[in-house]
Amino acid sequence: MINIPSTFKISFRALRVNKMRSALTMLGIIIGVGAVIAMVAVGAGASRQIAAQISSMGSNLLIILPGATTAGGVRMGAGTQSTLTMGDAEAIQKECPAVAFVAPTLGGVAQVVSGHLNWSTGVSGTTADMLEVRDWDLTAGRPFTQQDVMSATKVALLGQTVVDSLFGDQDPVGQTIRIKNVPFTVIGVLAPKGQSAQGQDQDDTILIPVTTAQKKLFGTQFPGMVRIIMVKAKSAEDLPAAEKQITELLRQRHRIGQKQDNDFTVRNLTQLMQAREESTKVMTLLLGAIASVSLLVGGIGIMNIMLVSVTERTREIGIRMAIGAKTWDIRLQFIIEAITLSLIGGIIGIFVGVAASLALSSVSGWPTVISPLSILLSFGFSGMVGIFFGFYPAYKASLLNPIDALRYE
Repeated sequence: MINIPSTFKISFRALRVNKMRSALTMLGIIIGVGAVIAMVAVGAGASRQIAAQISSMGSNLLIILPGATTAGGVRMGAGTQSTLTMGDAEAIQKECPAVAFVAPTLGGVAQVVSGHLNWSTGVSGTTADMLEVRDWDLTAGRPFTQQDVMSATKVALLGQTVVDSLFGDQDPVGQTIRIKNVPFTVIGVLAPKGQSAQGQDQDDTILIPVTTAQKKLFGTQFPGMVRIIMVKAKSAEDLPAAEKQITELLRQRHRIGQKQDNDFTVRNLTQLMQAREESTKVMTLLLGAIASVSLLVGGIGIMNIMLVSVTERTREIGIRMAIGAKTWDIRLQFIIEAITLSLIGGIIGIFVGVAASLALSSVSGWPTVISPLSILLSFGFSGMVGIFFGFYPAYKASLLNPIDALRYE
């Protein structure tokens, strides 16, 4: 019968005798586990950041851009021709069953003044449905209403960055600001959304009624013109149907022939961002897989050191066999040594990986998310490495002939 306590005691004593060798053997496992945890943390942090950006943009989102102009045979980019109107937005709302909310937008950059402070920011004229389209809440005040839009009322909703820049800790609701020297009453404060996928500050904005923007701030080339139309589909499943319905409706309204190109562009922002999120997840898996290679290298290092150890301790093995140690006693001793090296290296590697993740986040500003699952998997994998790469040296040691082993010098 195998004497397990005695085998453990002999294994640990052998490791303590060769402390430097044991430490160097564990180094590969430490680096491997640490690298896996750090790389997965970086990838998971990037994935979470993109998910937050998707959430901040709004769900089930489509954006309609006006067409491109052509001058001297040269086609300009999308949005260089004014082809969208308030009538288009109203028609989309009424005639597209897959659409939930529509928010036409006309905006620009303007200087905003409050008291002795001023700030340059983006001002967007839109409708009351913009808050629904963008899933945007208010932290104070009220949204503007359809009546405000119809009456071209001079009211404004401020983003948090604008509030901080113009009012500091003061309550802006009820205060008067001047946009292009036109006075506006602040009726609400938008909830913070943070940066967009392009790194733009979404809170550095002001929302006003679209009719007010058309008549009193930016003007239009022709009545009812808007720059973009933002659309929210009823569900993620309705996005393709909504895109098709909008395209067919606008082609009909703009009298576009069957062989003519669209004078507008419909973009599915939600799908674009989700595709980016999926690619980030794939990159996370690749980073983890690449880092896992160092674990295999560490395992090979353990096997090499254990083979050397078997050769050096051949006489010791012969003595143990001569006094009654069985084949599995010898085999278990070396397996335990290999597993111990792997697990201790794994524990140290966990601390190294967590520290590296925190250091990366602090120094480079990269978002990192330390996953308990990655810690468990890397630690478990390090134990499997110990068993797998420790078995062959243990097997070789157990097959030694006691007489030959005792004669070994």
